[in-house]
Amino acid sequence: MIPPRLVLATANRGKGEELRALVAEWGSVEALSLAAFPGVVGAEETGGSYLENALAKARAVASATALPALADDSGLEVEALGGAPGVCSARWAPTDAARVARLLAALGSVPRAARRACFRCVLALAWPGGDAVTAHGTCRGWIATAPSGGGGFGYDPVFVADELGCSFAAASPADKQRVSHRARAARALGARLAVVSAQRCVEPGVRVRESDHL
Repeated sequence: MIPPRLVLATANRGKGEELRALVAEWGSVEALSLAAFPGVVGAEETGGSYLENALAKARAVASATALPALADDSGLEVEALGGAPGVCSARWAPTDAARVARLLAALGSVPRAARRACFRCVLALAWPGGDAVTAHGTCRGWIATAPSGGGGFGYDPVFVADELGCSFAAASPADKQRVSHRARAARALGARLAVVSAQRCVEPGVRVRESDHL
């Protein structure tokens, strides 16, 4: 079921703002910032998949706060780089600017047709008891040869979504929220939670179960 209150299990301000806006689409949900719980931190991203990392972070924060927690793990997969940086996207370099610079250097003069890429996101909503529901979303596009736009975060300045024709950083927040990997994961998760709520109305004993998609 969709909880009335949850904690956004991220210290990334940009990601937290996006998640808050997406959770608002689920209805009347109070989304609390991780900053409201001093001393509480999410788990390290040591898993071998987005799913492992998202579940670990959500469960760690849910256990520490005694509230449901929503965590995200996402990454950029570039075909010409064999899927890199992938699950290591956030750790590829120390800062967003350095990560973008490394990506552009790695691609060099690779032509646009060979600069295809995909953003992937797994969202996990975990309860203090350990139960969790997960969902994933993707957004396909290509990597520009130079950054553009002043919004977003991470690799947004160089990722051009097929549906938008501009970088995520140059798109309006509404346009990005319409097509992004994180938005698609959030809508899929909201739909799964609604199904669980409906099942509980018919079968009161139905438990929330972890649903793996990657």
